[in-house]
Amino acid sequence: MAQSESAGGEGLVAPQPNEFTLERIYVRDSSFESPRAPEVFQQQWQPNIQMDINTRANHLGEERFEVILTITMHAKSAAGATLTIVEAQQAGIFRIRGLNPDQLRRVLATHCPGILFPYAREVVDSLMVKGGFPALQLAPVNFDAMFDEAIKQRQAPDVVQH
Repeated sequence: MAQSESAGGEGLVAPQPNEFTLERIYVRDSSFESPRAPEVFQQQWQPNIQMDINTRANHLGEERFEVILTITMHAKSAAGATLTIVEAQQAGIFRIRGLNPDQLRRVLATHCPGILFPYAREVVDSLMVKGGFPALQLAPVNFDAMFDEAIKQRQAPDVVQH
């Protein structure tokens, strides 16, 4: 236990409890491109969808962090032509305290993006619909599995081909 002096002499101070608070959720950036419009609307809509998800965290000081979840979706024709590109950066400001560095890294990479994902999914879907395309319902994402896989890849020895 931590010891500290108080006005009345020496006493014990309880450690600060863990804290996780969501202060704000907001769209940081979004973009929509439809380079083949209006011709794309004259074809049957059967795109090949490629989705990339990235996260990053910025320390704001005073136990506050901005976490940014970026979803980039490319819809391409069977021939490989780009039909539409949507990018959404959904962000949140979180107050987090009482975690060791490994716990903090995991929370910033998994729990925070998990909170932001439904909002980002709605932004992507809304942009698609407003762009004249069918709704795009993104499947849930397991951020814990993504984090664990990234850790494994960093720890794996480099394989050299001869």
